[in-house]
Amino acid sequence: MATRPTPSDGANAAMADVRLMNATAVVLGAVAAALVVATAILWLARQPFFAIRAITVEGDVARNSVSTIRANALPKLAGNFLTIDLAAAKRAFESVPWVRVAVVRRVWPNRLRVRLEEHRPVALWGAESGEKLVNSFGEVFEANVGDVEDDALPTLSGPSGSSAHVLAMLGRFDAGFAPLGARVDELAYSGRGSWQATLDSGAVVELGRGSDDDVVTRTARFVATVGQVTSRFQRPLQYADLRHHDGYAVRLKGVATTTTAEGDKPVKKKRGG
Repeated sequence: MATRPTPSDGANAAMADVRLMNATAVVLGAVAAALVVATAILWLARQPFFAIRAITVEGDVARNSVSTIRANALPKLAGNFLTIDLAAAKRAFESVPWVRVAVVRRVWPNRLRVRLEEHRPVALWGAESGEKLVNSFGEVFEANVGDVEDDALPTLSGPSGSSAHVLAMLGRFDAGFAPLGARVDELAYSGRGSWQATLDSGAVVELGRGSDDDVVTRTARFVATVGQVTSRFQRPLQYADLRHHDGYAVRLKGVATTTTAEGDKPVKKKRGG
């Protein structure tokens, strides 16, 4: 038997329709308000008031003039105070020669503050380094080598990505050769893990392979005993090969010898160099 709708059912339906319309109106109002706000923000962002009026550069600027910074960075900046991409601005300033790190901040209402950290060169990189240098963090960077004040930078070389390791070992080898009154002018690390050092005297020392500690220990044994050889023959060291298991071979100016690790008297001598 069918039932007829009661007056209360119609009233409930009407109330539901009213609530739906009210909710819809609220949503549409919120969307409209958001659009108005967004439009206002976009309009405001385009106003000349927010155009970047000044850029303050702080930090390491010893190697860069204002004109160099302007020529390299400013053409890569886009937008105003509100719209500029700070990450892109950071990359723009880091494209300036000699700049290692740039930190870019907004200064209300229309300025940028940039703090620069420059590379501090400690070595050349590669046998034919060209414009490549190594900084104090062991990072390879490109710059005009002619701008380097130190004419006695050592030359490092090794596989890609090994510069920090080679720089660290340079410090250890320099300390190791110090008792001979020598320092390392060139340090080469081969793709097979073998080390070769050229001293400031011109002597070449084949240090061989192994862990860092093993190679440094081998070098220390050599330094502790090679003085006995050079003093005996009164000739300067020209070449040394530390890759022998129980000793090393050396070539002095005019003399070649093979010596045990303990520094015994030479066991072989022949004319050389």
